[in-house]
Amino acid sequence: MRIAELYVSLQGEGLLAGTPSVFVRSSGCNLRCHWCDTPFTSWKPVGEEWGIERIVAAVVATGHRHVVLTGGEPLLFEDAIPLVNTLRRTGHHVTVETAGTLLPDRLPTAPWTDLVSVSPKLASSAPAADEHPAWHRRHASARRSDQAITGLLADAPWQLKFVVGSPADLDEALAWLADLEVRRGAALDRRRVFVMPEGTDSAGLARTSAWLHPACRGAGLAFGPRHHIAWFGHTRGT
Repeated sequence: MRIAELYVSLQGEGLLAGTPSVFVRSSGCNLRCHWCDTPFTSWKPVGEEWGIERIVAAVVATGHRHVVLTGGEPLLFEDAIPLVNTLRRTGHHVTVETAGTLLPDRLPTAPWTDLVSVSPKLASSAPAADEHPAWHRRHASARRSDQAITGLLADAPWQLKFVVGSPADLDEALAWLADLEVRRGAALDRRRVFVMPEGTDSAGLARTSAWLHPACRGAGLAFGPRHHIAWFGHTRGT
């Protein structure tokens, strides 16, 4: 697995916000969100190949129990599921962060991870068609796989995280949730559906949060602050 960075910080989003965690960030992604906050794992991927033993040894050395496997898109790599299995066998709690476009062929017996954190990418996430025409087409065709999302949610504790920058984005997220519920044949626990403001600085997040927070309340969704931006700013290793 190509690793861009491995570091200790606080989880800044979702159900486990505030939890001290080891972040294992893979490098490489099948999407190209125009607002991507880790371009060093997508637009200009960096890193080197690490084997499972090296990753686990580095995680164990930190002394922390909670591990976040993130990216980029970690499920691109064949070693992702064996890595999760190994970390869980060594007593770690593992969160897998994914865009929900890929469903591994062979997931282990459920639950396959302690928490799968799926961040579906809305239509507005696509890069500009005039600047990146090939990636615009590729991103648009790959960003949504309801089959992959429902498969991932079926076999592990889960949370959904939508990044929203406009009322139209929120409407799309609500429509997507309805589609997923039809496909699942069951309602989704809206307490596990986080809507997060788009942005990489406190001022921008505050502007979007001003209307998004009450809108989430009205829709029965969880508003998801991006705490790590407030805590550390938009910097690597946080």
